[in-house]
Amino acid sequence: MLDGRNIIVTGAARGLGAEIAKTLAEQGARLILADILEEEGRATAETLGAEFLPVDLAEPASIEAMGKAAAELTGGVLHGLVNNGAIATGIGGIPFDEIAIDSWDLVQRVNVRGTWLMIRAMTPLLKTSGSGRIVNLASDTAIWGAPNLMSYVASKGAVISMTRSLARELGPCHIGVTAVAPGILTTESTEYVPVERHDLYAGRSAVPGRQAPEQVTGVVAFLLSSGALTLTGQVLPVNNGFVFA
Repeated sequence: MLDGRNIIVTGAARGLGAEIAKTLAEQGARLILADILEEEGRATAETLGAEFLPVDLAEPASIEAMGKAAAELTGGVLHGLVNNGAIATGIGGIPFDEIAIDSWDLVQRVNVRGTWLMIRAMTPLLKTSGSGRIVNLASDTAIWGAPNLMSYVASKGAVISMTRSLARELGPCHIGVTAVAPGILTTESTEYVPVERHDLYAGRSAVPGRQAPEQVTGVVAFLLSSGALTLTGQVLPVNNGFVFA
């Protein structure tokens, strides 16, 4: 389904990003993996036969440099961008009035500004392909309003809003922009989530049980395909039916 399509995945060194990259590689995509974790990222890329580029989503100059390197690797033609890179400080649960200002600012800088700057850097390459696709990884916490996680929830709510706005701006260029909003996945980034919240999802979802990353990757792959343009602007809560959009 993705044969010959050049696709970038950020936050791809491990966890959901690595699982997304694995699925895309299996479907024939030519991948560039990007992450701040260089050693792990290069190892994942080598395993998948992909390229690797380091990037710090908190630093505009790093994103700009990565964009220039990606242009060289792709010959200036990019078909897909998966904005998976993000941070979730306080994922174990912090009341809104106890969030440190520096922590709040870092989450917004990486998750919101970093996503925007990555899209800005890659849009010229996506326009060249004639069938560009952007998939932003949001979170269903921004749909149901998870408590004690406000900096992360606010950042992912912003990602959802950006997705809708960009879908209208980039639609005339035949670039589709969608968001996937998973629930709690069984990855390294959620190992510190209180067991009570894991149990909440597992017990109250339409499809009971914990959610593995592989249950999300196929949806991302479809949204990157040439046939997914009519879904532009949509936010898909891929969470076993814990919350409906």
